[in-house]
Amino acid sequence: MIAPGFTGGLLDRADHMRHDEAAFAAAIGNWQARLLKLNAWEPEIGDDGRLGWGMLTEASEDAEFVLLGLDDGRPRFAAFDPAAGPAPGFRSPALFGMLDQLREGEAATFAAARSVLDWHARHRFCANCGASTVMFRAGWGRRCDACKSEHFPRVDPVVIMIAEHAGRALLGRQPGWPAGRYSALAGFLEPGESIEEAVRREIAEEAGVRVGAVHYIASQPWPFPSQLMIACVGHAEHDALTIDTNELETAGWFTRDQVRASLAGEEAPFLAPPSYAIAHTLLTEWARG
Repeated sequence: MIAPGFTGGLLDRADHMRHDEAAFAAAIGNWQARLLKLNAWEPEIGDDGRLGWGMLTEASEDAEFVLLGLDDGRPRFAAFDPAAGPAPGFRSPALFGMLDQLREGEAATFAAARSVLDWHARHRFCANCGASTVMFRAGWGRRCDACKSEHFPRVDPVVIMIAEHAGRALLGRQPGWPAGRYSALAGFLEPGESIEEAVRREIAEEAGVRVGAVHYIASQPWPFPSQLMIACVGHAEHDALTIDTNELETAGWFTRDQVRASLAGEEAPFLAPPSYAIAHTLLTEWARG
């Protein structure tokens, strides 16, 4: 199976250093330490497809450092600026162009940095008492000194799936996507719900299709802002569609030959999702049978 985008990280996350303030301080002072270069939440990428790294002294005066991990023992950091706001809700076309340029494993480092920095920007106050929080655990947590609560980055689980019926895959289209693009259906898991139940509910809600057996394919971190995409295939009991136009512009059934042609960039009735999206991995695996 092809590796989903944003996976295959190259850094040792060095969890032991998150519990050792002296080791963290020593890492910051290490002459080999480097800072991930981000410009308005977007990475700087070299001609070799690798992320750009600078010196820690390039960070703003008030910046706090998050230890992303170790690269052959060399510390790698991202900088959190307390004065900066959260990441924007939109994602620029330039960013998606960059993601296609990154070498394998590099996008995972960017994904971790973007997600944890955005989490810091959104969690500067305690959810328990409202007091200001401070960074700790090498940037992988925030602590409230007022009520002693501790807060840690979270990911939101999302099911992303195709329904299969008679050798065809159900795909949908949302308004605002590039012309002709179709992709897998998707939705957030709700409290008290299993992955399989979420797959069945989302397909029923968005397309009116009942699904029986559900099979897991792969997962992917998605840093916009911080989700875990869980890719599945559900076996549909019928092919009649009742589309929820609040969720989808349209939806349809596509054969394996049509999916294969789209993935190969050949003439096809729809435009496939980009290679870094797990929907691309999901369709590739399904098309292989």
